[in-house]
Amino acid sequence: MRLNGEVALVTGGASGLGRAIVDRYVAEGARVAVLDRSSAGLAKLKADHGDAVVGIEGDVRFLDSHKQAVARCVETFGKLDCLVGNAGVWDYMAQLVDLADDRIEAAFDEMFSINVKGYLLAAKAALPALYKSKGRVIFTASNAAFYTSGGGPLYTASKHAVVGLIKQLAYEWGPYIRVNGIAPGGIVGADLRGLEALGLQDQSISTLSLPDMLNHVLPTGEVATAEQYAGAYVFFATRAETVPLTGSILDFNGGWGVRGLIDANLGAELEKHFCEQAVRREPA
Repeated sequence: MRLNGEVALVTGGASGLGRAIVDRYVAEGARVAVLDRSSAGLAKLKADHGDAVVGIEGDVRFLDSHKQAVARCVETFGKLDCLVGNAGVWDYMAQLVDLADDRIEAAFDEMFSINVKGYLLAAKAALPALYKSKGRVIFTASNAAFYTSGGGPLYTASKHAVVGLIKQLAYEWGPYIRVNGIAPGGIVGADLRGLEALGLQDQSISTLSLPDMLNHVLPTGEVATAEQYAGAYVFFATRAETVPLTGSILDFNGGWGVRGLIDANLGAELEKHFCEQAVRREPA
């Protein structure tokens, strides 16, 4: 068990990829604190893993939630070795032309509050404990942190920002704390939700058939499951095997970046939007 005796804190760990990370960490000998908004998901984790897990219900947009999670983690397990920032939301690939004027500002604020500020606040709250343990930080990025078409401009911009955050914290916290990221592609079994500001908060990416969408274009030929992605989070949390590893992001996405040109139907949405607009303006 490669994480025997280690203690991790995972945000967004009650479902999807986060749940797979928690399950794998426990299987590898770690004890895990989980910060999540879902009381039901946290209760299920506790039922499945018992004393190996402690759940903290909270919202990653607020520093107090992160401070409470770190405090409960240290109180329960005595230390914190690894922070995994994983909670996030998606924009369902909403293009800029389709974002309504009266919703775009709220959608931007919500996206960045969860996907970027949530990681920053987690790092701030965990810093004293991580300094003490000479620990590790892992942030979940995305194929959208490097490439287009994994989301709309809101999501893509937020994940590019995560890359900058990883590099800056690796610089500021070296040599005491390792800071790295993992950039998954499509995930079978993910539970990524949409933005409340766009009315998508109850919609999960799990409703999409990602294998039908991506298997034929990915060089690997298949979309990986959340459980198959979890192994990378184990490696990045280890100590002996990651001595030279900081400020790095694992581009872990089924070959998204080397898949070559596909039919992107460039400009179709703009033509549709502005042609319809022109038709509406024509006199009867």
